[in-house]
Amino acid sequence: MKAITPSGAPVLTAVNGPPRRAWLDTLDALLILLPATRAQSLLGTLPLGASLTTEMRRLKLKAGATLSVALPTQRPLRTVLGLVGDEADTFQILTLAGKMSREIVTTRPQRLGIWTPDLAQVSNPSHADAVLAAILANTETRPSAKRNPGPQQRPTHIDIAGPVSIDWTLALERGAHLTRWLTQLPPNLLNPGSYQKALRTLATRHGWKMTVYTEPMLKRLGAGAFLAVTQGSARRDAALVRLQYRPVKRRGKATGAPLALVGKGLCFDTGGLNLKTAKSMLGMHGDMGGSAVAVGTLAALTEARFDQPVDAWLALAENRIGPNSYTQQDVVTAANGVSIQVMHTDAEGRMVLADTLALVSRTKPACIIDFATLTGACVVALGDRLAGAFTNRLALRDLIEGAGRRSGERVWTLPQPADYDDDLESPVADLLQCLIDGKADHIYATRFLSHFVAADIPWIHVDLSTAERVGGLAHVGNTCTGFGVRFASYLATDAAFQDAVQNTRNVA
Repeated sequence: MKAITPSGAPVLTAVNGPPRRAWLDTLDALLILLPATRAQSLLGTLPLGASLTTEMRRLKLKAGATLSVALPTQRPLRTVLGLVGDEADTFQILTLAGKMSREIVTTRPQRLGIWTPDLAQVSNPSHADAVLAAILANTETRPSAKRNPGPQQRPTHIDIAGPVSIDWTLALERGAHLTRWLTQLPPNLLNPGSYQKALRTLATRHGWKMTVYTEPMLKRLGAGAFLAVTQGSARRDAALVRLQYRPVKRRGKATGAPLALVGKGLCFDTGGLNLKTAKSMLGMHGDMGGSAVAVGTLAALTEARFDQPVDAWLALAENRIGPNSYTQQDVVTAANGVSIQVMHTDAEGRMVLADTLALVSRTKPACIIDFATLTGACVVALGDRLAGAFTNRLALRDLIEGAGRRSGERVWTLPQPADYDDDLESPVADLLQCLIDGKADHIYATRFLSHFVAADIPWIHVDLSTAERVGGLAHVGNTCTGFGVRFASYLATDAAFQDAVQNTRNVA
């Protein structure tokens, strides 16, 4: 296992006009997604579609069902049909598309066809986009050190007959693939130092400017919370990395302050001196998932040629045990001058994010969106199908949840009442790091972080309770979901969100 960034994509072709028998004869497999109430009439326009109609009637299939048959082309054409309900939302459509794709990829088709009729759909994504996203997600490469990793399941060619936004869907899935790839890397391969090398490769590829704030630089900036966490590590490679995307300037098009994507990048978390159990520590190589979402979203928006500037700030560190590890009752001071009484060394994520948010605030971004695998309390509150979101601007709540619905990566905005700060009062510092009993920790963590975001900057905190889910989520079959790239990309490109951010800036 040598590669730290993924590569490879099939050739994608949009097929114009209705499907013809000659096209079907070139395919190894075919995926069809149709509205259940119109499926029979639409199949009448498909060559050899009568056999699908016969099977639908015999099995009395309803919305949400799939049907797998072999059409009698020059060689039997493995075909999977999915039926969409009229009221299906994006999550349900993606989930059905994921089920269909997983049924077909085991046959390892080299040339795959997708057919979704043009029904004057106004939804985004379209049915074709959903199926394409599912195929890309379920045939992507994964990090592997096996001597014999097995045959490649990804098709070499995908033909799409139906309305599709190939560039947008491909950009999203490449960004999500990058997120999943980074998150699955073992901790001896991905550490803060090697992560920085991978980011330099990505920066060169995408034309990003990259700035690295090393530990000595962070010390000069007063980032005592960040450095408290890293002081137990034997490696001195922790850093805060800033990646800057700037769109090509267009005549008459002014660009404003950048959107700031912030990610928690704990490449491994032992819990520190408050040591985790073996079961709890097993997946802690994925505690950098928030940073992977931030860089994956930056890559997606770059490939989609987003017309606004974006920065990604990645807090890369490890929470290790050593003679110099920080401990309970330590008092440290963050970059904005706020002093913190340490209560639990396993609450390290909010420590590195505190200084990151304080330093990002100095750059006066248009809005800050941070991503973190931060609290088990959010998983308890919402499970692993919804992510929790918090914001300091009520005007953004509906837009946040709307982006979740449209993208198929659902989020729920949770409260963060200011009176919760009463419980974070410290007798010796400005702020307690956390409560020791862990109750409502997702809310207390957000209240803690809010003290490091400048009040005049719109801010969204996403607690990634959906980062991992056994069996996957929506169209993704991988336990590592890559959740957040679709959501953030839909939100960032929403004109209503951009207007709301502009209207609520500089309003404390």
